[in-house]
Amino acid sequence: MDDLIYELEDVSFSYLGKFPALRNIRMQIRRGERTAVLGANGSGKSTLLQLLDGLIFPEAGVVKFLGKELTAKMFNSELFSGDFRRSVGFVFQNPDIQLFCPTVREDIMFGPLQLGLDRAESARRFTQLVDILALGGLLDRSPHQLSIGEQRKAALASTLIIGPRVIILDEPTAGLDPLTARHIIDLLLEENAAGATIITSTHDLHILDEIAQTVHVFGSDKTILRSGPPGEILNDTELLRLTNLIHIHTHRHGGAVHSHPHQHIDHHGEEHTH
Repeated sequence: MDDLIYELEDVSFSYLGKFPALRNIRMQIRRGERTAVLGANGSGKSTLLQLLDGLIFPEAGVVKFLGKELTAKMFNSELFSGDFRRSVGFVFQNPDIQLFCPTVREDIMFGPLQLGLDRAESARRFTQLVDILALGGLLDRSPHQLSIGEQRKAALASTLIIGPRVIILDEPTAGLDPLTARHIIDLLLEENAAGATIITSTHDLHILDEIAQTVHVFGSDKTILRSGPPGEILNDTELLRLTNLIHIHTHRHGGAVHSHPHQHIDHHGEEHTH
């Protein structure tokens, strides 16, 4: 179909041929859709995103982008590779992977210069992103002098400035204060409203309703256990418990015993879900 961006057919991947990361993944992502990949750490979310970004390739099955199979051979073509990198932007969980220039300003402008994008349009987007993400006071600083939230915003700007049609984000709000997380979510929703396809991996249940129309839940066996709209997924307490996304906390009030689901505390923060 014309609006199909990605199609995954029975995709499997393992590291060094013996450490399974994904098993028999079937998935479709359509133009303009907001998709979330939900799962505990180690369930294969980051591996899936790397496959979608053409950084690695399946050992079994097929990943198609706009109807074309993504293979190492395809990326040997400068024409295909250049078009793909202009179309698909990836925001890594660890900003250090993306931020390697002497200053934040140079990091943000690196992509447009490498891809030969229109200078006037790149300058316009630069000004817009710096304003929205409040990066003005950081432009001449080294990325390694920034807080994790500032680094995350700089990495996001360095991706969005190329104007990608598809934006892939690995745990975009992990470790961020609520205000910074809010700015990033609002910016992603604006990009989506302008036509961008948004694909986000997360284990933060708080943001699912906003960032996703379709949620794919990964289990510890590296398969998709269930797919559906966020409301259905969030209401399935047993599924969330099974996938180690919540635990059931039991406590006493007087003589009565009460049980409440809580989101697991991860190494990035201390938030709970009631």
